[in-house]
Amino acid sequence: MKTLENKIALVTGSSRGLGKETAMRLAQQGADILVTYNSNKAQAEETVKEIEAQGQKAVAFQFNVGDSTTFDTFFKEIKSTLERDWNTSKFDILVNNAGIIANTPIIETTEDTFDSLMNIQLKGPFFITQKALSLLNDGGRIINISTGLARFSLPGYGAYASMKAGIEAFTRYVAKELGSRQITANVVAPGAINTDMNKNAFENNPELEKILSSVTALGRVGVAQDIGGVVAFLASEDARWINGQRIEASGGMFL
Repeated sequence: MKTLENKIALVTGSSRGLGKETAMRLAQQGADILVTYNSNKAQAEETVKEIEAQGQKAVAFQFNVGDSTTFDTFFKEIKSTLERDWNTSKFDILVNNAGIIANTPIIETTEDTFDSLMNIQLKGPFFITQKALSLLNDGGRIINISTGLARFSLPGYGAYASMKAGIEAFTRYVAKELGSRQITANVVAPGAINTDMNKNAFENNPELEKILSSVTALGRVGVAQDIGGVVAFLASEDARWINGQRIEASGGMFL
């Protein structure tokens, strides 16, 4: 049984990595997908093809989540596409996934790095959510992606984790303010995941995977497939009573 049949999901940063895996898992459960990418159009088009191969509809949009001046135009495009291709002006699920990571000690963190993280990781999701609310169906789902680093601390991630901690607080407020519309808002916080975003870190430090596995109860580093299903569950009717919560999917890191 497909738990998301006739639903439409907007997943930011869904051309690769966690975002793509999330989009694919939502599609497996019957949802159509609004895919966004920042620069790699070919990857996004390939994701669309893979979703369509599962029998679902998908459209890709170029979208820079770090540039809030483009948000009004983006959502006008979303609305016109929904009306053209789905005969509706609304969608059901918003997944704020797109992001970057920075590993820089506090003493070396520049204002440019800080501002970039702020715009992409916190300001972007805040105002994407704000702009999306007029297009989000009552009874819909908002799922934000955080990080295990908002609970435990590793040197070099102070700025990045601070933004994600902000997202976790923001999510609780969204849940509170949208309860009257029966819209739930939750956070998924992955632990160490070997994805495209972390590729350089793993390649440059061969011991990293062994170290991270040693502090994880399940004894390995996560992969994208460990996260997409969690998001798909939170988007489903089975998760209708979960609201304002932080779900850490880390395999039990630093327990």
